[in-house]
Amino acid sequence: MKRTLVCLIGVFIPFFLIHTYAFPDNPLPQKGSRLPEIKLAVPTAPAQRDYLGLTGDGFFTIADIKAKVVIIEIFSMYCPHCQREAPSVNQLYRTIENSPDAKGTVKLLGIGAGNDSFEVNYFSKTYEVPFPLFEDKDYLIHEQLGKPATPFFMGVRINTQGSHEVFYTHLGGFEGADQFLDEILKGSGLK
Repeated sequence: MKRTLVCLIGVFIPFFLIHTYAFPDNPLPQKGSRLPEIKLAVPTAPAQRDYLGLTGDGFFTIADIKAKVVIIEIFSMYCPHCQREAPSVNQLYRTIENSPDAKGTVKLLGIGAGNDSFEVNYFSKTYEVPFPLFEDKDYLIHEQLGKPATPFFMGVRINTQGSHEVFYTHLGGFEGADQFLDEILKGSGLK
């Protein structure tokens, strides 16, 4: 038993060190940086496709969304902070949709870090989420984004030539939907 434990430790420590130093983690997106290319499945629900301005099947990237600004929330169904924040994020969606400065130009979506479609749908139904949520069951997107804690928010400006730029990042909850949207509008140059 002791020999097996020593062998396991002898195998895992070098693996951990090689992985840690040979494959450093991606940094969190920074203001002014380009968002890594995130591919998400086109929603099957027509209302969600229409909201994002997408057509067809397959996959899309954030730059394909018909908007000037996209707010991305990285959440997890198992995150108690995300659960507590869900009503505020739903209010943010309603505030966007009721704002003459934001409706149609600012879109909101969520990506469930480590969540499969069942977990994302469960979160969506439980918290009555009115905007599209997407799965990231293998943490691939989460890793591309530097493995942020949840909830993590990013504001991405979609430029006319199809490029995009991160202009806002925020870890944790926010004070109020009106204030958050105002920060997004000012930071993106829409206001």
